Amino acid sequence: MRKKVSIVGAGNTGATCAHWLAAKELADIVLVDVVEGIPQGKALDLMEAMPIEQRDVHITGSNDYAATANSDIVVITAGIPRKPGMSRDDLLQTNYRIMSDVVGKVAAASPDAILIVSSNPLDVMVQTALKQSKFNRERVIGMAGVLDSARFRTFIAEELKVSVENVSAFVLGGHGDTMVPMPRYSTAYGVPITELLDKATIDRLVQRTRDGGAEIVKYLKAGSAYYAPGAATTEMVEAILKDKKKVLPCSAYLEGEYGIHGLCVGVLCKLGARGLEEIIELKLTDEEQAGIRKSADSVKELCAVIGV
Repeated sequence: MRKKVSIVGAGNTGATCAHWLAAKELADIVLVDVVEGIPQGKALDLMEAMPIEQRDVHITGSNDYAATANSDIVVITAGIPRKPGMSRDDLLQTNYRIMSDVVGKVAAASPDAILIVSSNPLDVMVQTALKQSKFNRERVIGMAGVLDSARFRTFIAEELKVSVENVSAFVLGGHGDTMVPMPRYSTAYGVPITELLDKATIDRLVQRTRDGGAEIVKYLKAGSAYYAPGAATTEMVEAILKDKKKVLPCSAYLEGEYGIHGLCVGVLCKLGARGLEEIIELKLTDEEQAGIRKSADSVKELCAVIGV
């Protein structure tokens, strides 16, 4: 029997995630949204593409959470998107209410599911999902680091004029202005970028990575990124469904790692059939550790506002 992945939120990010998942033939998919007709229409449209793509995947749309019952993974994209001039944190109160409602319903329908959250402000929404679901930390993780790292890798590859396949890089910390790209651990064709690019260039790429979401929001004017977020979520889903033991940067609840307790922050996570199977703790320089701390403090401030 095929695996089942439900996606809450049939907007651009949710529908694009469904597209990537179906293209990889990873699971049957349920799209859920509060707007009547949107999940049904997008699901049917995508389903009708399967004969062309030669993929045996069943895709359904619904406004009823009963359709998500017994999901292996539930991806939560629900929430309002950013608009020009808004920070991820500006979405806090509205998306907190949405997340609380959604998580209660999906946890009741699929008590054994793994939750992947991609709503902003990301780390706080992951913490909200963890508290509302009462799941263990292995089954509630956030998609942010995969996306931020992909942006960093894109910019490095463009700067060096090499294939993106040659570039390895990752970003830690919260998904926001205090995220911590890691140049010291970033390589192109196996060579650290610190040996290939000068500090000014690296600093510019780091800042563009931090501003990556805002750059797209500025262009779109009435929405935020969705192709890369959908692909990033799909990479996490694939790692879990295929039990790949793949190490990816994700938002996870820390219990002392990096000296941080009781907060969801982006770290390197080994993903497998049980969800989060291990947190890979790196040896950091004082500057890197300070960056992670600053990022965690930013998350803590927002968590305090909504009491999670």
